[in-house]
Amino acid sequence: QVQLVESGGGLVQPGGSLRLSCVASGSRYAGVVMGWYRQSPGKQRDLVASVTSTGSANYADSVKGRFTISRDNAKNTVYLQMNSLKPEDTALYYCNVKMPIIAPGPREYWGQGTQVTVSS
Repeated sequence: QVQLVESGGGLVQPGGSLRLSCVASGSRYAGVVMGWYRQSPGKQRDLVASVTSTGSANYADSVKGRFTISRDNAKNTVYLQMNSLKPEDTALYYCNVKMPIIAPGPREYWGQGTQVTVSS
């Protein structure tokens, strides 16, 4: 079983920055894809950004140019640097890891979520 521990959420003013971190542990296999999703009350959970084990990144259109995802494979950690934050970025942010087929157990895992609130 893989455990995901997120950190870095909080309250920030519009235009500010936050950096989210997610550490994965419990498996000898690294995630094929690590990413961040977010969900606001009454809305579905949407992809924010993802990155493959080789560093290929994918972003939602709404965060392109403002957010940067990165991963440290040696530390099994994925980061989300969020700049120029807007009130509409307010949401519960979830870390997600998709495991390789050869790894036992579920194909993907979710973190517990970390709240990001952008407000003046």
